[in-house]
Amino acid sequence: MSSAEESKPLLASLVQSGEAQTEAVAINDFIFMAQDISNAYLVRTDDGDVLVNTGFMDNAARTKALLAPARRGKLRTIVLTQAHPDHYGGVPAFLEAGTKIAAGQGFVETCRFYKDLMPFSMPRSRKLWGGTIKRPANPIPPPIVQPDILVDRYFAFGQGGRRFELIATPGGETLDAIVVWMPNERVVFTGNLFGPVFLSMPNLCTIRGDKPRSVVRYLESLDRVRNLGAELLITGHGGPIRGAAQIRADLDRMFAAVSYVNEATIAGMNEGRDVHTLMREITLPDDLKIGEFHGKVSWAVRTIWGEYAGWFHYDSTTSLYGVPRGSVNADLADLAGGVSRLAERAMRHVDAGRPLQALHLLDIALGAEPGHANALAVKKAALEQLLAASGGSNLSETMWLRSEIEALGQSPWPYLSTGTA
Repeated sequence: MSSAEESKPLLASLVQSGEAQTEAVAINDFIFMAQDISNAYLVRTDDGDVLVNTGFMDNAARTKALLAPARRGKLRTIVLTQAHPDHYGGVPAFLEAGTKIAAGQGFVETCRFYKDLMPFSMPRSRKLWGGTIKRPANPIPPPIVQPDILVDRYFAFGQGGRRFELIATPGGETLDAIVVWMPNERVVFTGNLFGPVFLSMPNLCTIRGDKPRSVVRYLESLDRVRNLGAELLITGHGGPIRGAAQIRADLDRMFAAVSYVNEATIAGMNEGRDVHTLMREITLPDDLKIGEFHGKVSWAVRTIWGEYAGWFHYDSTTSLYGVPRGSVNADLADLAGGVSRLAERAMRHVDAGRPLQALHLLDIALGAEPGHANALAVKKAALEQLLAASGGSNLSETMWLRSEIEALGQSPWPYLSTGTA
């Protein structure tokens, strides 16, 4: 394995893990996994099959072929844990006569939300995911899916001697999220309730743009799942988590970690500290640390603040109006003695290991003169410093910094530079 592959963000490895898969993975004697951007799971019963999620539309034929050898009867039910295309995109390829589709209340509305905002959101998603998820030049659009069963809070059905309970968990990656609980077998399918990487900080509001997820609902949903007493927990990405004790310990750890961030944010707000101070200062104690592969503690702080207090931070009157700070870039550059002076001062910050302070100055400099060569060079140096300091573990952070550097003429992450979005 190349050094670039070894340093790849974990989430990138997970969404690419199925590229080399040649046969379905048998999780046990009745559950089989096809790895895709998000995994699809076949559950066999004595009266046909159940499918939990279908994978992405681009790879539907491959996902179907992987699961075909494990099939034992008609596909009676498809359960969709959330309204993201990597979970439901393959529905048309799997549908058979009589197949019922079950999803959470709000599934159709959530799909419509993404469709209505596609011109806005697609360029943003492409910037973050374009080098990780390989897509053709004219990608297949998400299918229109109309579920037969919409789960408000709870819905149960039996099939072929097995019982399936669908439980609403609106604190997941979408507000329509559900989990699938098989009480007799002690198996729970959680989709991306806990994010795409298990045992990590939830991404309560993605930087690509999305409906914010409530930390209160997330904790309620997590608590609902941990009280099930599952012995096998199957997520949307990666392998399953086995053993009741291990699952309980992991869920307890996530609950405690997110609760800590929530409570620390509330305490800081009540003490009068601003959101940026809290983003810098709130960290998890060692005994509560969990991964930051998709979400981050600092991003959670900012989202929690917004959930409780909204968008106005009582920091500047200008926030109430539609004239941005950038409207005075030229004035600030002139007062500083020109863009070159700002670039020189920004470079001092870079040399002192303060890349963020440098970028603040460079926003002014390049706002006044977008093509200034020295300012662009210093910006590249500041971004490279941030990228090195990040450790490359959080995919969105890594890909944002990488794409910003690439726009300046260099791609620092060759393992993610292939393919089109």
